[in-house]
Amino acid sequence: MQVKRLHPWPTGAAEAEAIQDRLRGHVELTGPASFTLVAGLDVHYHGDDEVTAAVVVLDAGTLEPVEQAVAHGRAAFPYVPGLFAFRELPALVEALELLTVTPGLLVCDGYGLAHPRGFGLACHLGVLTGLPAMGVGKTPFVGTHETPGPERGDWTPIVHEGATVGRALRTQPGVKPVYVSQGHRISLDTATGQALRLTSRYRLPDPIRHADHLARHPT
Repeated sequence: MQVKRLHPWPTGAAEAEAIQDRLRGHVELTGPASFTLVAGLDVHYHGDDEVTAAVVVLDAGTLEPVEQAVAHGRAAFPYVPGLFAFRELPALVEALELLTVTPGLLVCDGYGLAHPRGFGLACHLGVLTGLPAMGVGKTPFVGTHETPGPERGDWTPIVHEGATVGRALRTQPGVKPVYVSQGHRISLDTATGQALRLTSRYRLPDPIRHADHLARHPT
């Protein structure tokens, strides 16, 4: 698949923030409600800067893997809060471009609107690819939320600066919630539903779990 090159990779914080500000206006918060192929994306670090990016495409009905791709690289951008995506985007884009199929939904280990600048990794990848994208984080990042109820499917809104930017979602009974946010071309209801539907047995959605395993064990 092809990824649009909407900007060069920045080298400093001011340039990166300007890119986020420019692309944020391209985010769409509605889109399809069902998908045939779903891709999980994750990055594993080897030391401080060496990275392995993995993309695993699953059949949305069976949750069986269809295709996978791995790209290795070096995170050239410094670690700056709110700009962490720029450390991972080059390798993730390279991995996506190795795919021979085009997924209908990108599920990112990270955040979308639930981000200090309202433009996390899921938003960025969604805009670059033109595909629906959502973020599922393991820890809260911005905003406040009440603790959701104990049952699978219970959720509470994440509110940041007066706006709802995501949901704390219980994917399995009695386990810690995950933090779902829209990235691009998807509604919050659809993102929440997909996070549940794609989580078969564990806390995290299967696409992210597959991508995490592949990034850690690419051979």
